[in-house]
Amino acid sequence: MSNVTVCARFRPRSSRELRDHRDGVCVRGIDAGTFVFQDDKEDELTFSLDGVFYEDSPQAAVYEFLALPIMRDAVNAINGTIITYGQTGAGKTYSMEGPGIQDCDDHNKGLLPRVVDGMFGQISSSKDIANYTVKLSMVEIYMEKVRDLLDLSKGNIQIKETKTQGILLSGVTEVPVSDSAEALQHLCTGLANRAVGETQMNMSSSRSHCVYLFTIQQDSVKDKRVKTGKLILLDLAGSEKADKTGAEGRVLEEAKTINKSLSALGNVINALTSGSSSKVNHIPYRDSKLTRILQDALGGNSRMALLCCCSPSTSNASETLSTLRFGMRAKHIKASPRASEVKIAKSQEEPSSVTKDEKCGRILEKMKERMSNEDIKMLEEVLIHEGIISSLDSMDEVESAYEDIVSKTIQSLQLAVEELQLKVKKLETENKGLKEKALRNDEPGLVGKLSSFISSWYASFFTS
Repeated sequence: MSNVTVCARFRPRSSRELRDHRDGVCVRGIDAGTFVFQDDKEDELTFSLDGVFYEDSPQAAVYEFLALPIMRDAVNAINGTIITYGQTGAGKTYSMEGPGIQDCDDHNKGLLPRVVDGMFGQISSSKDIANYTVKLSMVEIYMEKVRDLLDLSKGNIQIKETKTQGILLSGVTEVPVSDSAEALQHLCTGLANRAVGETQMNMSSSRSHCVYLFTIQQDSVKDKRVKTGKLILLDLAGSEKADKTGAEGRVLEEAKTINKSLSALGNVINALTSGSSSKVNHIPYRDSKLTRILQDALGGNSRMALLCCCSPSTSNASETLSTLRFGMRAKHIKASPRASEVKIAKSQEEPSSVTKDEKCGRILEKMKERMSNEDIKMLEEVLIHEGIISSLDSMDEVESAYEDIVSKTIQSLQLAVEELQLKVKKLETENKGLKEKALRNDEPGLVGKLSSFISSWYASFFTS
């Protein structure tokens, strides 16, 4: 088992911090992984993490230490997750993207473009031993809805779970990408659709959690075997205090939802790291869309790295301390990453016209001739449990199916309400026109009759 890799990164102080607190710095470095933090009460706390990056640390150093090992493993079918976490305005999006995904010099490129370049570089050097297929998906979690950033018509993606694939986003757009330039172009398209807003802490504050998902399929040239790895990069929206950000109205509601999902993430990490070995704790993955999507990564079947982005200014000491404590807690998560299940390529499988369920059904029918009904039932349950045949009896699949039905029902009802509202507006307009026409013709009796008829029809329409 391995631990989550946790690093801290301290951005340069902003012009506002320099103006209000010229000499106020709450961090003093000791070595590559240890530093001293001074809190609001001027108490000194020592933190030891896997790595620490200061304002003069280059972007390349963060990538090589934090992301490069995980990217290499993902190409070799071991799932990986890279997360940026911290207070709003602490440098998460800059660390993830740099000044921009495209048209950015090599020195300032963030983790995301470097991961893309490195991934296709490694794939190119491995073409002799395997053929690779890479698919890109991109979603944001905004106001507790999962939105497809590559297809805005998909505004409420459902999160499902299967025995073989784990957590997946049902119906999400998966774009095949063949090289780095093509992947970056699609990423730019998705980022243009992301929800952002202005606060007093940040001119372009992320109002959603942004998830970049790469699915890398490896087809071995030698033995015709297929392996799949998933690489997730997650740029979290920052935790906020309304008195510092000046958030009001819609922006304030966004901040509340962001803080609630980050709190749910903290609760999951606490549950994962506080339970005893003799007692199985409930892990509240379903408390938010964020923790549900991260269930595989937090649950252990993934390598994971966390970059805690912080302000070094004393004006943000309490938020920085909270971020660092979150990182220290996450560092104790135990992971058991493993390569994906190896499958024989389709060319060596039985004809696709015969499904796995049909094959198992024929076997069970033959066994019935020599086995009792109880033995057959037990065998069937074992096959379902192992994922060899499918069943909708599991609670996760039933719940997913239920969520789909509820979502479709709500959407159809919303459309029906919109149509009714349009009809009502049209009738009101026609009614107004008839009144005006009748008044011009000096026919008050007719007006009264028409108004009475329309009012009674309107009432009966909505009570029927």
